[in-house]
Amino acid sequence: MKAREIPFFNYPALFEHRRDLYLDKVTDVLQRGAYIMQQDLEDFESNLAKFTGSSHAIGVADGTMALLMSLKAAGITHDDEVIVPAHTFIASAAAIHHVGATPILVDCGYDHLIDAESIEKALTNKTKAIMPVQLNGRVVNMDPILEIAKKENLLIIEDSCQSLGASYKGVQAGTFGIAGTFSFFPAKTLGCFGDGGAIITSDDNLAKKLKMLRDHGRDPLDGKSKVFGFNGRLDNLHAAILDLKLNFYDEDIARRREIATLYQTSLGHISQLILPPAPDSQPDHFDVFQNYEIQADNRDQLKEYLYDQGIGTILQWGGYTINDFNDLGDWDSLPNTEALASRFLMLPMHPLLTNEDIEYICKHIANFYKI
Repeated sequence: MKAREIPFFNYPALFEHRRDLYLDKVTDVLQRGAYIMQQDLEDFESNLAKFTGSSHAIGVADGTMALLMSLKAAGITHDDEVIVPAHTFIASAAAIHHVGATPILVDCGYDHLIDAESIEKALTNKTKAIMPVQLNGRVVNMDPILEIAKKENLLIIEDSCQSLGASYKGVQAGTFGIAGTFSFFPAKTLGCFGDGGAIITSDDNLAKKLKMLRDHGRDPLDGKSKVFGFNGRLDNLHAAILDLKLNFYDEDIARRREIATLYQTSLGHISQLILPPAPDSQPDHFDVFQNYEIQADNRDQLKEYLYDQGIGTILQWGGYTINDFNDLGDWDSLPNTEALASRFLMLPMHPLLTNEDIEYICKHIANFYKI
């Protein structure tokens, strides 16, 4: 019998943690019959915009729809190319494909994020935008990417689905370009109880287009459809839950950073591991630790050993990077991504983990490496 069971993510506990608050909110929304695009959505959008320092936040059905509609509203279309890292979820590239453009995959650096030198090598006369993916709760060093975009007159549309509240040099994820996107999948730092997403922008014209695109192309002022849009709205019940959870967001992020510090303290001396930067170790970065993705020698054996001890770990996106999907494209070789992907492993990371949980995890990792 396993001494302890620590799932990678504890979905039932997510509800139990603030059970009474959630039930009160759900009852309130349902009793009012407030299901689609009601005051709760407007309140959440206003509060999310304020939190990120943006002029507008537009609630949408999910993170993929947030990306697709951002690209479409920005005018990305057929024969355009959009640069995106291979180390991301397939949705990043799929959104580019579904507006008729071509995703151009580039390498990641040792921080697991998009590599600026790889971006420069991928530029062509068809390149219209760069999609930095702010991964694992961290913002990439945006300075060289902003320089490339300015020099080449390219749009920046951020996939910041994993990094709400993270920042680089005091600038929040999602606010570097014309639009930034978020996912509210339940396991995200801010998650609802289903699918949900949002787009932030400080471009008034883009915000107007996005509000039409998410609601069948209808103009909110007169109700007439003026573009072909989508049924891409954020359900009001999800918005109400998200707005409630936003009140606790800083508290939840602080706990994630505490857990990251505990991992660093207990595992930082193990030479067979490369850990994410510890909180506050790099002053330009404020990381929110959506995930705790390490690099590990003998990764597969470590994963199996931890499973036997009752510890859940995962390979992000099943261990695949987009260039592994040969049915979707004839991708160029990306040597750094391919080398790193064989070492990536995600340890449990969420606010409901106890210090004892982290101690148990770290003890068994040390045991595996005979430390």
